[in-house]
Amino acid sequence: MHIVIADGGAAARFAMCTLLEQHPGWRVVGEVSSAEQLSGQVEAKNPDVLLLEWNLPELKAEEFIASINEEYPKLSIIVLSERPELKSQALSAGADAFVSKADPPDRLLDAISTISANIN
Repeated sequence: MHIVIADGGAAARFAMCTLLEQHPGWRVVGEVSSAEQLSGQVEAKNPDVLLLEWNLPELKAEEFIASINEEYPKLSIIVLSERPELKSQALSAGADAFVSKADPPDRLLDAISTISANIN
């Protein structure tokens, strides 16, 4: 399972990388801190999963999700946000899952595991 992390916070990206790299079969293949870098990473790395911060700098998340779902229909998107009330908006925009940044790390692992089971 190849994963790209798109999050504006260096500490958040580091924490997610550390957490995900401990899981056998999962590999973080790219990290971005802004929308400007995001499309290029998705194209270059061809990930299975994109961990997307809803408030990524310079990103209009709803438009991006609609566009990326059309261009890469097999890519699974998990939206991350500090605002749990955005869950329905993210899912309506086409995200496959939503994880609040306030949730315990196991919640992110569970979301990726569920997506992984559906891919395989």
